[in-house]
Amino acid sequence: MTPGFDIVAQGHAALSGFGSDPRDPRIWWQAVEAAIDRTLAAVEPGRVRVIAVDATSGTVLAVDAAGTPLAAPLMYNDRVEDAAVVARIAAAAPADSAAHGPTSGLAKALALQELPGISRILHQADWIAGRLCGHFGTSDENNALKTGYDPVERCWPGWIAETGMRTGLLPRVVAPGAPIETLAPETARRFGLAGDVTVVAGTTDGCASFLATGAQQAGDAVTALGSTLTLKLLCPRPLFAPAYGIYSHRISGMWLAGGASNSGGRALASVFDAATISRLSATIDPSVPSGLDLYPLAEPGERFPVMDPAWPPRMSPRPADDAEFLKAMLEGIAAIERRGYDRLAELGAPGLRTMRSVGGGAANAAWTAIRQRMLSVPFLLALSDEAAAGAARLALGGLQATGELP
Repeated sequence: MTPGFDIVAQGHAALSGFGSDPRDPRIWWQAVEAAIDRTLAAVEPGRVRVIAVDATSGTVLAVDAAGTPLAAPLMYNDRVEDAAVVARIAAAAPADSAAHGPTSGLAKALALQELPGISRILHQADWIAGRLCGHFGTSDENNALKTGYDPVERCWPGWIAETGMRTGLLPRVVAPGAPIETLAPETARRFGLAGDVTVVAGTTDGCASFLATGAQQAGDAVTALGSTLTLKLLCPRPLFAPAYGIYSHRISGMWLAGGASNSGGRALASVFDAATISRLSATIDPSVPSGLDLYPLAEPGERFPVMDPAWPPRMSPRPADDAEFLKAMLEGIAAIERRGYDRLAELGAPGLRTMRSVGGGAANAAWTAIRQRMLSVPFLLALSDEAAAGAARLALGGLQATGELP
């Protein structure tokens, strides 16, 4: 760990341990309580000075004046089926806005705004932070992006009202890590924490996962090798290219640009199970190219580095040797990764300086060696692959900003 970023305690709590409905905010809060309790069991509560929350981007809920949810939240992957709502956004929003589409935060806000008794539209992280400090009505620049917030001008833009959105329902937005309020007295008592502990604005889980790795300079990149292939690169200026699925989040005084390909672990799993991938990977010589040019996808459609809902998988020719086929697939995904970072560079991003990897695929030594061969930059160990560690790092930065920590 870098100085000042040692993880001294951590606690986990799965939503499934508290009920069967992940849409129920009561279950969210029960899991938060359990995770905090388990963390505080391993550290002196008096050492806690600041708290930040990360959560899924694009999960939206409507609350009354007391912060009580008025209906089931619309989750990050829920679609608003009302085509008129999506069309109103398309007509009003600039092309480079992240608010386009039926899964955007703005589409969900429009769908929820007529609920009786509504006082505020919040994102998941906003609501959890509100439960901690008793103040419902503040969001951060990262979670607000898909709801139409302009991170360059740092405001809710005027065009949002043209969609029919009641803009008075939108939360005020501050920078990630900016102070919101101190803990609510009942929250402080519940956890045995000091009443002057500060709750700061949080971020999305994707941004938090990036911060958790220790990446902090322009050109530092993090690739997440999960069911999909997600690329993030720290840049001195923002990049917005929706035609390529590229948006930027303002974070820690810089910009986090990137995109997500539909290739990745899901494409591998469409051909081999996890045990077979592990067994075959041990027999691969990653230093010798297969000579094949595959584009592994589980089904047609790509988001980045090209945006094409009909983009075809390229999974042939298939070698007779399964290990050679797996190697060609791993090379194909690594080539998509390289094209992704090349695409960012074409649009003005700095060249790759370092690479950190997270996700299940990061543990595959053969895949790592293939990626090192194809990317030709230093691969560094991620400090952590836990998004919560990134939120803690953000909180630490907020504490330093208050002057409480040098």
